[in-house]
Amino acid sequence: MTTDATVSTTAPSDSAPPDRKRWWALAAVCLSVLVLGFDGTILNVALPDMAVQLHATTGQLQWIVDAYLVVFAAAMLPAGLLGDRFGRRRLLVGGLVLFGIASLVGTLADSPATLIAVRAVMGLGGAFIMPLGIAILPSLFAPAERPRAVAVMTAGMAVGMPLGPMLGGLLLNHFWWGSIFLVNVPLIAVGIVACLWLVPESTDPSVPRIDVLGAVVGVLGLAALTFGIIQGPTDGWGSAQVLASLGAAVVLLGGLVRRERSQPHPMVDFTLLADRVYRWSTVASVLVSFVMMGGLFVLPQYLQSVLGYDALGTGVRLMPLMAGLLVAARAAERLVARLSVRWVVAVGMLVVAASMLLGASTATGDGYGRTAIWLGLLGVGMGFTMVPAMGAAMAALPEERAGVGSGLLQTLRQSASAIGVALLGSLLASAYTARLDTGPLPASAAHVARGSVSAAQALATQLHDTALAASAHAAFVHGMDLVLLTCGIGAALSAALIAWRMPGRTPDGARGAAESEA
Repeated sequence: MTTDATVSTTAPSDSAPPDRKRWWALAAVCLSVLVLGFDGTILNVALPDMAVQLHATTGQLQWIVDAYLVVFAAAMLPAGLLGDRFGRRRLLVGGLVLFGIASLVGTLADSPATLIAVRAVMGLGGAFIMPLGIAILPSLFAPAERPRAVAVMTAGMAVGMPLGPMLGGLLLNHFWWGSIFLVNVPLIAVGIVACLWLVPESTDPSVPRIDVLGAVVGVLGLAALTFGIIQGPTDGWGSAQVLASLGAAVVLLGGLVRRERSQPHPMVDFTLLADRVYRWSTVASVLVSFVMMGGLFVLPQYLQSVLGYDALGTGVRLMPLMAGLLVAARAAERLVARLSVRWVVAVGMLVVAASMLLGASTATGDGYGRTAIWLGLLGVGMGFTMVPAMGAAMAALPEERAGVGSGLLQTLRQSASAIGVALLGSLLASAYTARLDTGPLPASAAHVARGSVSAAQALATQLHDTALAASAHAAFVHGMDLVLLTCGIGAALSAALIAWRMPGRTPDGARGAAESEA
């Protein structure tokens, strides 16, 4: 397999001799998406430090997370088609280069606005890494091997998510917060070399032209929706700015759906959702992404600002999440073979619901023990949900639609993550500011304390104000409990919906049966 070889989108047949390098090529792709897994969670550990050192409010912290997710989600709409037309490996490497350059610039950011802009560029790079990494798989693996290859790739990214906080904590204990971006650079360099050496080029010159207008409308619609949700607690849900933003989002996103459904060769192919296996596997992936991002947004702030652990201690104490995820991801494939995707995913969502409801009963005086229990349960639920659901969705796709199908799946997942951070972060901010008692503090100091629990804790330490610290802790725990309760109820309803509607067959025979039922 040479680095300049070009292969068609048609996957190798079951009878063709398999390329011995295909699993090494899969490892190269996994290394590329591992960077996204790290970045998705390593940032959360640094949020308390950013709140203090960059004077960032809770709303700005939400945008530091969501600027990446919004651009990531919307840019994936055309990424699959661009890769099909100009070369999947070429644009995968281009995405890695862009992500690496933005990471370098991020280490120098000195304000929330600059960091938000950097995160948006990182989102653009990530938008080419994820869907094109998945779209390359049909050129490497025969249909019989493809579900396992997708599961390995999904698990590779998922493993990076819980490892991120521990690595971030280690870096923050010895270096400045910008080091969490610098660590991306060597990983990306190795990923680029591995992709150029091991991954064959693949194209499909017959793909339709890119719908530039549709891509722009998608970015603007998601950005308007996220802006309206984040600004709601600050400006008031009835304010002209918030209502205008949410109204614009409805018009733009509704227009995008209508436009794409009328196109002969749509950039966002909603007809893929007619396949029941793909549809409900995508729904499961979207729901668990929404819940997971909400939980990971509040947890590091709770562990650092309320329980008082440093960044490394916070990362280590998120390890039960990784342990549960690894155990469940290894067991999920065997359980799917014996039972079905439907029941494994439904049980996984029930475990997620149980973990969130247990976390929602946290009181201010509780220690880490309760958190460790529900974090472990959350990891188990994620492993039983995310890996088999994404594997089933990709296994249900025809080979020639892998790029567009993976782009739609990841777009919906990342959109759910962005909306999850925006909605649940706004719920947290509203509950926190409503409960916080700033007492006799001057107006300027009270404004700082209301910005985030990290800022309130830093101010209380500076002023030796134990009453302010106690009030901030209680207000934050109250807001966190509301967030986790919302996630738990949503996960329980999702489990019932999936058990009721998702096809019960395993991925190997799912597509034909699902299409006949659709």
